[in-house]
Parts: sequence; C-alpha cells; structure tokens
Amino acid sequence: MGDYPKDLQHFFVVGLSYKKSDSAVRSRFAISQEQYDLILESAKIKGVAELFVLSTCNRTEIYALAPDLDTLVNLISEATGQSAIEFRNFAYLYRAEIAVQHLFQVAAGLDSQILGDYEIVGQIKIAVKHAKEKAAIGPFIERLYNQVLQTSKLVKNNTALSSGSVSVSFAAIQYLKDRVTDVANKSVLLIGTGKIGRNTCKNLIDYLGCNNITLMNRTFEKAEKLALELELAAMPSNQLEQAVATADIIIVASNATEAIIRPEHLIAGTKQWIIDLSIPNNVAAEVAHVDGKELLNVDQLSRMKDETLLKRQAEVPRALAIIAEQTAEFYDWCKMRKQLAVLGQVKLKLEEIHVNTLSMDPQHTQWVYHTTFATTEEAASRIQKVLNTMAAKMRVRNQRGCHYLEAINDFMAFGAN
Repeated sequence: MGDYPKDLQHFFVVGLSYKKSDSAVRSRFAISQEQYDLILESAKIKGVAELFVLSTCNRTEIYALAPDLDTLVNLISEATGQSAIEFRNFAYLYRAEIAVQHLFQVAAGLDSQILGDYEIVGQIKIAVKHAKEKAAIGPFIERLYNQVLQTSKLVKNNTALSSGSVSVSFAAIQYLKDRVTDVANKSVLLIGTGKIGRNTCKNLIDYLGCNNITLMNRTFEKAEKLALELELAAMPSNQLEQAVATADIIIVASNATEAIIRPEHLIAGTKQWIIDLSIPNNVAAEVAHVDGKELLNVDQLSRMKDETLLKRQAEVPRALAIIAEQTAEFYDWCKMRKQLAVLGQVKLKLEEIHVNTLSMDPQHTQWVYHTTFATTEEAASRIQKVLNTMAAKMRVRNQRGCHYLEAINDFMAFGAN
C-alpha cells in the first residue's frame, strides 16, 4: 500500500475539465471502462491505497489516497496513451482540503458546465461502485463519499441550485426552440438511445411537441424498445446515411470512438440543425462548413445562458455555506481518526509498560521485570483513565507528542504510588 500516512494530507485530485480544455482534448484523456480497470490494477502496484476515477463528457479525474500527485498523473497518461506533460498543461492538481472542497463542489453541481447539473451525482455513484467492486475503496474515501452524497442531497433539497430543467441536453432543446421555426413539425433523427438520448427524446416531445422522431442506436433492439414505448419510429444503424440525408434536425448522443457523421453524408444547400451531445465528438467538425448546416457541440451548448441559470447563480452562496458545514464535519472525523491511531499506539505502549517494568531486585543483585499494578483489571482501568485524559487534551490542542509523554508519566506515577 505504500509507506505513507493514509490521511487527509495524502488525499489528491488530478484532473482536467471543460474549464481549461476543449472537447477534443477531453476526448483524448477520457477513460473507458477497460482503461478504468487498467488504472485500478496499476494503482495497486504503484502504492495507491484508495481511489476512484470520474470520467464524463466534461471531466476526467482521479480521486485518491496516494504517495504523490505524479503517480496519479502517470496513471492517466499510461491508461490513455497520452503525454503526461500535455495532461499537466490542462490539468488541476489538488491536495488535502482543496481536493476535498473540489469533490464536494463537483457533487453539488457547482463545478458543472451547466450550473447545478445534478446528473453528476449519478456518475459519481457509478464510478465509486465500480471501484468498490475492485476493492479500491477504503475507510477514508468511503467516509468522504458518504459525506459528499449527504451534502449533495442537502444542497438539492435546501437551495434552488438545481431548480428548473437545465442540462446540456436541455440546452439543446432551448436552442431548437429559439432557432427553428415550426420546430414541432420538423423531422428529427436521434442517434443514441442511452440515458442522454432518452432524456433528450422525452424533452423533444414534452417541451417542443415533436412527434416526427426517428430513433437509431448501434443495437437496434434498444432503439426499437424506446420507439415502441414512446410511439416513435426506429431505424437500424446500417441506414444511417439515408436517415441523415432526410432529417431536418439531427441529434447525436452516441458513444462511438470517432465521428459517425461526416460532410460526405450530407447534402449541401439543404437546411439542417445538427447537435452533437457526444464525447468524444461523433460529428466531424468539418460538418459546420457544409452549406446550410448549423452544428453545435457540448462546449457551445454549455455556454448558453438563460433565466434559470441566473436564478441558480444566486443560490451559490447558500450551497457553499452547506458545503462548509459538511466539510467541517469531515475534517473533524479526520482528526478523530488520527487521534484514535495515536491513542491506539499509546494503549499498546502502556500495556507493554505494565508487564515489562524493569527494576533492581531487593538484594540489588540483578534487574528484573515486574508488573506495575497488582492486577490486570487495575492496570486496564488506569490505562483507560489515562487515555481519556489524553483524548480530552488532544481535542483542545494538537500536541500529540507532548500528550504521549504525559500519558506515560501519568501511568508510571500512579503505579509508583
């Protein structure tokens, strides 16, 4: 596990997000399920005690108890096959309290591209669940994770930070509402029927009144199942070019590793709105240069501001106040955990002193070991009293070395009387 304290001072976050990197950069450092497993395996060899990896369309991060930051940077670099130097050009590297604060703010939606986006909590749960299945979560991150979930729930229930329907997928709906005349009667092709695709599809129906929607997915059965549920049409993926050529609006929410829609799939001159909700981008950037095409990706959609976001911004101070209370609780736990470790060491030492006190025999001919107290029960009672006194002093002022010596002196003095 590595020879270093498994405490707050060795808790790190390394990552990059939309704040300093565009979707192309984030795509190169995105972590697939296979790469996640590779990181977990490699982390054990490198002495990382606990960790989980959070990889979404907006961020790639490792949260870990580790020897140092370099170890975590190298884990991402090796898993993705990308340069560690380039990663550092875009990355943030946090430690201890700053790292903890970052996780709390991420889970509360304060660090999301769309302020207050609550979907990140579900992504954190999935990330931690997978790490647990691989035995990569220990007591430190377990406690931190539970506190983070509790805080996120408090923020959601006690502020309006997540009020209204605003997310990247909903920003796409808002864009279509503002830019497309008679949008309810346009033909829509939705590629990808996972969680984002499903939510987008329902928003098209509920908010825009669209019903001429064709669903497409790499696995046709999934598209067909959602189509039956919502009374829509479905097409197999081998008819992609035909579907793309005839749709007014194309929304891509797939998870292909490269672009599936390219300029050659489109007919120049016909008006089409194309929205790419995928990371990595599944629509080639060159599509934007085809005559008649309007292309938006995740980054562009996230810059859209509306009245709901302004209301959410006003809730930030309240959310931060809740986080401050909850992080304080976590730091108290960290201190108590450290104190318990020290108290445990002191207890062992006092027990050792009890049975191994060295003194000269009555005839002054040799040194002998003897017990400090007449009975084991008497010794145990005195040890507990000494530990209680020590714990009380440690809570007032953090001078563990001094308290350690005091405890031994108290114990010995009592035994001598």
